Amino acid sequence: MAIRRILTEGDPALRKKSRPVGKVDARIRTLIDDLAQTMYAADGAGLAAPQVGILRRVVVVDVGDGLLELVDPEITDSKGEEVRAEGCLSIPGKRGTVARPSVITVRAMNRQGRYKTYEADDMLAVALCHEIDHLDGILYTDKMIEDVTDQYTEEG
Repeated sequence: MAIRRILTEGDPALRKKSRPVGKVDARIRTLIDDLAQTMYAADGAGLAAPQVGILRRVVVVDVGDGLLELVDPEITDSKGEEVRAEGCLSIPGKRGTVARPSVITVRAMNRQGRYKTYEADDMLAVALCHEIDHLDGILYTDKMIEDVTDQYTEEG
């Protein structure tokens, strides 16, 4: 496992569409492990492969309920809408409000290459939507309603 360098806003790789994985192999499992280690080291809640310069459809998310490892994720259903503040490891020091579905269903392969379906709401739904957007070259700032960076301080 290795901590990888997280690309920041302005890097062209963040704007490219990622290729499907198709089959999970040892290289993809290593990528999953590296993404998780990098995310935790950066104190993040999610990380997508394009954020470390790998244009493959792989994301990891942990909003406090344990690590989710998703390969070729797709949102198959969504309901409702809620607006909340988001940040991004690729856009350090900024936060903005974004409207996201309040409940989603995601279908993806796990690290063993088996398809699973995940139901998510609250922060997990937000994090999954955010990371899946990265796979299509979309940053949260593209959907941002309001910049709320000044409302957040180092203390809280």
